[in-house]
Amino acid sequence: MLKPASSLCNMRCKYCFYADVSSKREIKSCGIMSPETRDVILNRVETNLDNGDHIQFIFQGGEPTLAGLPFLRDFTINVKKWKKDISVSYALQTNGLLIDDDWCKFLKENNFLVGVSLDILPDCHDEARRDAKGNSTYKRILDSIHLLDKYEVKYNVLCTLTNAVARYPQKVWNRLVQLGIKYVQFTPCLGELDERESSPYSLSPKRFASFYIQMFRFWYDAYINGKLISIKLFDDILNLMVLGRPSSCGMNGTCQPQLVVEADGSVYPCDFYCLDEYKLGNLKVSSITELLNDQCVQEFVNRPHNSPTLCDGCPYLAFCGGNCKRMQKEICCAGTDNYCGYRDFLNNCGAEFNKIAKEIIYNKTRRR
Repeated sequence: MLKPASSLCNMRCKYCFYADVSSKREIKSCGIMSPETRDVILNRVETNLDNGDHIQFIFQGGEPTLAGLPFLRDFTINVKKWKKDISVSYALQTNGLLIDDDWCKFLKENNFLVGVSLDILPDCHDEARRDAKGNSTYKRILDSIHLLDKYEVKYNVLCTLTNAVARYPQKVWNRLVQLGIKYVQFTPCLGELDERESSPYSLSPKRFASFYIQMFRFWYDAYINGKLISIKLFDDILNLMVLGRPSSCGMNGTCQPQLVVEADGSVYPCDFYCLDEYKLGNLKVSSITELLNDQCVQEFVNRPHNSPTLCDGCPYLAFCGGNCKRMQKEICCAGTDNYCGYRDFLNNCGAEFNKIAKEIIYNKTRRR
């Protein structure tokens, strides 16, 4: 994961977790990644990979498009010059404000998967997601999505699941259908990193459960009628049931080491913890292997998981493991031991998930 524009952004979302994280560092923003840093990083990556390997570069922020189209164009050109037979894919997470025809042509030509942030419901979106001048952004982002459609760029929509959005699962579903959105990820809105009290925007376990229980009913009806909308949490649950391994970091309570690269080359083990105390080193001077094998990575991955006592004896413990350590209080238990949103959701929808998983396994077996 690369942050070519660090924490810089042309929006001022009221719940931005990375603005919170970066504000706790000695240096909040590393600015725009220089071409020299970009090229050294690419050389390090190529050196550390073998013929037949695959790598995905994921551009996030802040807002990565602030690095400029020439920066990303040169990035892909330099990758194409690699001497080794390495499979490369790209993803870009954007707020959509700068997406225009030139961006779309580039994204299509290089087969980018684009994630566009849109909070689905216009009022909820425009209340929380204003640009740097305080202007609303919903319509402008919809225009960008229409451009992506026009150029047939692959994309999904990322909706921050705030308490406000989660109040209206029926409206959210209707809007998804109306807009023709086929792929959506609801990202739980997190409270500030060091704060025990929830913000007005952060999700609560009860709101998580009530939203997803109702959303699942709409999704399941569409599924059995052949009109599927991909909802990432449901996809992840089915993947875990069918394959026996998580397809999303933390969903079984286990952290998976990542390499999150800031604009100056600094590397961190997780996007949620790009903090000075977790810095692993710098990709300009260390190899991927050295960074992944650093003792700090293992200390981060194996840090204690403060599972609530409610986890004891839970029928989903092996499946959930207390869930992502950073998201636990938003989707599972919010510091009390008498309710878990994830357990409530699985209690209500687990039977249907099991049925679908068995159908998938049966069909896979038949095709062999």
